Amino acid sequence: MLLVGVILLIIGFITGIAILWTIGLVLAVVGAILWILGAVGHQVGGRRHYY
Repeated sequence: MLLVGVILLIIGFITGIAILWTIGLVLAVVGAILWILGAVGHQVGGRRHYY
């Protein structure tokens, strides 16, 4: 999710499409939060890793 968010951020920035930029930002933030929660050992949705 984090990687997809970053890719959408880059594509949105290069092409100037604001919706891709917004969706990429949201996905990157959510992916980073889930990654941090998984790294510190918290279960996310009943699983230790969200992927």
